Amino acid sequence: MPGTLLLITGAPASGKTRLARLLMARVGGVCCSKDEIKDTLFEVLGTGDALWSRRLSDASFALLFQWGARLLSDQPLVLMDGNFRPGEHEPVLRGLLSRGAARTAQVLCVADPDIRAARLAARAADPDRHPGHRDRLLAVGARDAAGFLDLPGPQWQFDSDRDDPQGQADLCDRLLSWLATT
Repeated sequence: MPGTLLLITGAPASGKTRLARLLMARVGGVCCSKDEIKDTLFEVLGTGDALWSRRLSDASFALLFQWGARLLSDQPLVLMDGNFRPGEHEPVLRGLLSRGAARTAQVLCVADPDIRAARLAARAADPDRHPGHRDRLLAVGARDAAGFLDLPGPQWQFDSDRDDPQGQADLCDRLLSWLATT
């Protein structure tokens, strides 16, 4: 059976990584995070201005897609989290999916702008968060082109404003139900 790709997308500080970790724990699979790759690139290549950060984001996505293709050939479920760019990332993802005859689903994380702003401020003060992410300089709304990618498969929206065990359980149930279909 071909692998399944679950894309977890959304604007910065919308809860993507937290949801990806929760789903991985409850549903299984392997997880690849764009920000984890970017952290490594910051460590090796250094930080810089907004243009440099965007170049490292582009490189992080390229590596994410390369490794995702390899993982899909070996794993039944691959979760990718990142602020995927509608209108830009679909061609490479379509190619990745067609090579392995994989199927895909998407979860779009959303959060109130005030909550996202508070999360960005908390990240900026977190000594474990790499300063190269420029969280302190991100303005909520400035990079909110987040949305579903034009790819086949189900799409679910997840509101990460509050800790909602029932909402998380419902999303897990929908995902498990879909995964059970062939």
